Amino acid sequence: MNILKDQNGTELEIVLEGRLDTVTAPELEKELKECLGGITRLTMNCRSLEYISSAGLRVLLSAHKMMSGKGGMIVTHVNEIVQEVLDVTGFSDILNIE
Repeated sequence: MNILKDQNGTELEIVLEGRLDTVTAPELEKELKECLGGITRLTMNCRSLEYISSAGLRVLLSAHKMMSGKGGMIVTHVNEIVQEVLDVTGFSDILNIE
């Protein structure tokens, strides 16, 4: 998986490419812990995310919780496969998906 970051002041966009699964979720979790200080708005751009597992969902939920008191997190450009996982697991009711 590739993680691309684009920061503009206190806003951060993270573009996820590939698979967010048991192998790659710890990498994203580490990146988030390192870069969320001072961030007030987080955008998780999933335009190139091909797959998400329960480990990936856990990282998204963790990021959502971290950002809930800071200004929020949105998830954008979700494809049908990832959207189906979010719907089935109930994450589409928790996360702000645009």
